[in-house]
Amino acid sequence: MAKEKPHINIVFVGHVDHGKSTTVGRLLYDSGHVDEQTLRKLKEKAQELGKVGFEFAFVMDNLKEERERGVTIDLSHEKFVTPKYEITIIDAPGHKDFIKNMITGASQADAAILVVAATDGVMAQTREHVFLCKTLGVGQLAILINKMDAVNYDEAKFNKVKEDVTNLLKTVGFKLENITFLAASAFKGDNIAKKSTNMAWYKGPTLLEQLDLFKEPEKPVKLPLRLPIQDVYNITGIGVVPVGRVETGVMKIGDKVIIVPAREGKGVTGEVKTIEMHHEQINEAIPGDNVGFNVRGIGKKDIARGDVLGHVDNPPTVATEFTAQIVVINHPTVLTKGYTPVFHVHTAQVACQFVELIRQINPATGETIKDHPDMLKNGDVAEVKIKPSKPLVIEKQKEIPHMARFAVRDTGNTVAAGMCIDLVKKT
Repeated sequence: MAKEKPHINIVFVGHVDHGKSTTVGRLLYDSGHVDEQTLRKLKEKAQELGKVGFEFAFVMDNLKEERERGVTIDLSHEKFVTPKYEITIIDAPGHKDFIKNMITGASQADAAILVVAATDGVMAQTREHVFLCKTLGVGQLAILINKMDAVNYDEAKFNKVKEDVTNLLKTVGFKLENITFLAASAFKGDNIAKKSTNMAWYKGPTLLEQLDLFKEPEKPVKLPLRLPIQDVYNITGIGVVPVGRVETGVMKIGDKVIIVPAREGKGVTGEVKTIEMHHEQINEAIPGDNVGFNVRGIGKKDIARGDVLGHVDNPPTVATEFTAQIVVINHPTVLTKGYTPVFHVHTAQVACQFVELIRQINPATGETIKDHPDMLKNGDVAEVKIKPSKPLVIEKQKEIPHMARFAVRDTGNTVAAGMCIDLVKKT
């Protein structure tokens, strides 16, 4: 059996209508992942719905509702194989109300492609998405300046947008030496999977080549074991089988583990008997592996979604209070002290109260704009103190970043996103 290619998650982000879905669709088609016949059907469908030119977008937006509205609603995951990687492409929506998906998408992405239309340049959501990528720790970024056909493949237009995006990236603190700018037309197929003949001035990679230029994310095997529980099943003949994805560390058969804050926050311990992935028994699970496992000594009533497994000698951190850096994304009015929305941290969903607004921060420099502001509004970045309504597993960004990020939700909207920078451990 051939060695499996390394796996990498890539999220496509950018302002609505800048061509993210068309870019992904064109990439899948030009690289042979979607056949002629499928595309022909989608083209007919697009014409029927009065959406001429949307056939590539339809490759990803294959939910009926999305086709009729012509927008991307949910995250589509598509497996895609390049010479170097097996890639999961996450096509994240540009629309405001879909920003929650953008957040869940970005928080699991190893790299992002920011799509910016040459016709419009930097728009509101371009800023927002760049900012989110930074706050949520997406380390690698490439900029695809799309719709070059609409500006007659003009190098000056490309350079102007490049300059504007560069300034935006600087304000957020991205290191520019690692960022590539690509000139492309997804609709016409310029520099997506094939080199363009329309831009002799452009010397950079195609999008397909760029995907393989991203660095393989290092699997955080050296960090302590953290495995958030997604579900718990009772399987005849095996017993209790929790299911989840290893975020950090390694879990082996025979390991002594603890699951917290299970059972009134005391935690339950046991020994790993079996680990299974894709219906096959394995001896150890590493970061990124989605596994089901059986632990001797743990019953179905003992644990639940949102609990986290670790080794007994380095148990997951249960916090009674934590300090976080957040960005306010979409609050209907203003965010003030005392506000108690639901925090989504790994697989947990817990109501938490903002007990103190410590300081408002300049996102570019990290400097304090204002100490103890009365309120925060959309776009503001701040350091805040949070009190969960019940014990919650969260880790500090500088210790285990994979377990430090969260989204804040209220009445169906993502109000804010952020990361934990300090905490008070439950005693």
